[in-house]
Amino acid sequence: MSAISLRQLRKTYGSLQVIHGVDVEIESGEFLVLVGPSGCGKSTLLRMIAGLEEISGGELEISGQVVNALPPSERNIAMVFQDYALYPHMSVRENMAFGLKMRGSDTPAIDSRVANAADILKIQPYLDRRPAQLSGGQRQRVAMGRAIVREPAAFLFDEPLSNLDAALRVEMRLEIAKLHKRMKATTVYVTHDQVEAMTLADRIVVMNGGVIEQIGAPLDLYHKPASLFVARFIGSPTMNTVAADIQPDGAGGTTITALGSTFRIEGTGLPTGEVTFGIRPNDLRPCATEEAWFTGEISVAERLGSQTFLYVELGDGQMFSVEIDRNADVTVGDQIHLAGDPSAIHLFDKTSGRRLNA
Repeated sequence: MSAISLRQLRKTYGSLQVIHGVDVEIESGEFLVLVGPSGCGKSTLLRMIAGLEEISGGELEISGQVVNALPPSERNIAMVFQDYALYPHMSVRENMAFGLKMRGSDTPAIDSRVANAADILKIQPYLDRRPAQLSGGQRQRVAMGRAIVREPAAFLFDEPLSNLDAALRVEMRLEIAKLHKRMKATTVYVTHDQVEAMTLADRIVVMNGGVIEQIGAPLDLYHKPASLFVARFIGSPTMNTVAADIQPDGAGGTTITALGSTFRIEGTGLPTGEVTFGIRPNDLRPCATEEAWFTGEISVAERLGSQTFLYVELGDGQMFSVEIDRNADVTVGDQIHLAGDPSAIHLFDKTSGRRLNA
């Protein structure tokens, strides 16, 4: 039995529908990440699960019980918010214990759970401090501790790391991953950061305009995006895409025409006609003139230490990114020829954006 089931879940505000019949089965102990651009409906969907947004249609089931009409306090879930939502006049200990006190738990049980959560999150030294005396990362640990002490059926995280600096986000991401491995709790996590999604998730739900574009394991979404939207959203830098025409060449190969260039690859079986052609930056490489798929001018060289990305301006103002050897000697303004791995080509319907090739 799934821990959480969303069946044709819908949300409307007056005549405006923002969630369009979403279906997701979340397994017990699974770490599911909802990801997508701002306004795609991911936080609204999470708040519907939590009971903070009314469900306009469909069915929400938690631990085998339909909870559409249940208030948040009766859903046996715990939510960690982006802004921590800690009581400023209470100590860390009191913040973590508050929910249990409201449920009538006895003092020894409360003290034991708070101590255990504080030990897990390494916040024992801060139990008598107030939130204003803590750093952002410490406050987020307290918010997580408050959720842990409740021992809920599921944890819900609403962009919990977006207020932290880059280094602290990495640290807290690792802490959340370790926490999930230790507790094996069902977790639904909302983020717009694809690195968080790819790092933490067992499965990712990519949302766009209140609908699900694709559900799958992180690498499945990366290697076989079901739509052009997913292809462009998952991966950094984003996938290179361009309009192209594909035709068999009659000699056991296929010709691809794009941006005024025509190149041949071995083999047939690709969809033919007008399509959207895509290839990821790490599947391109600098090459000799006679091997080139595309030729352009280096506009930007982004050296990140462990990686180097070039941004190459092709015809019609089209910009392609390519990952090269981090120690390569290149100069902005140089001409560069690019070829790629034929097995790594992605093709999408030019109208619907749906994936065409296997």
